[in-house]
Amino acid sequence: MQRPSRPAASRAAPSAGKVRLIGGRWRGTKLAVPDVAGLRPTSDRVRETLFNWLMPVLPGASVLDLFAGSGALGLEALSRGAARAVLVERDAGLAAAMRETTARLDGGEAATVVQSDALAWLGAQPDAQFDIAFVDPPFAAGLWSAALEALSPKLRAQGWLYVESPPDAHWALPAGWQLHREGRTREVRYALLRRDA
Repeated sequence: MQRPSRPAASRAAPSAGKVRLIGGRWRGTKLAVPDVAGLRPTSDRVRETLFNWLMPVLPGASVLDLFAGSGALGLEALSRGAARAVLVERDAGLAAAMRETTARLDGGEAATVVQSDALAWLGAQPDAQFDIAFVDPPFAAGLWSAALEALSPKLRAQGWLYVESPPDAHWALPAGWQLHREGRTREVRYALLRRDA
């Protein structure tokens, strides 16, 4: 996630502290979670489920973490075998924290941290360059439909889209995509989409 916009009372996790990578070569690595309003890292439980779903397609994948926040999703993907990850984050402090983390990781050069507005950055990128994209924007901003529409052409033919939202949020599947798997907790709905065959 990216922008400070979510009230503290509705956060799914504490905003200050650490979140850890839970699998792969960097398992146990702690990522800083600064005290930024609206920052809500994906929980360990949800990440474990997501990466179990993605396990067959992660090796060698090119990954985009569009509203990166702490970088947990993009770095987890790299830890588990993705070849490269681009982590896009508008907040300068969060982007700096991710750069510090990737600089100390063996193989961290596979991650590129971009400080930019996610949708503005995405609009300037060439098509069909990513295999997997993670979409976990600030919940109060309501960016799911705009992000999914903009992302669709940036993913390759066998691409995958992960979407995290409040359980009651309504967003439409982008044209040419279908729901592959989904789950819910009290705080979030998480869904994995794939292109229509």
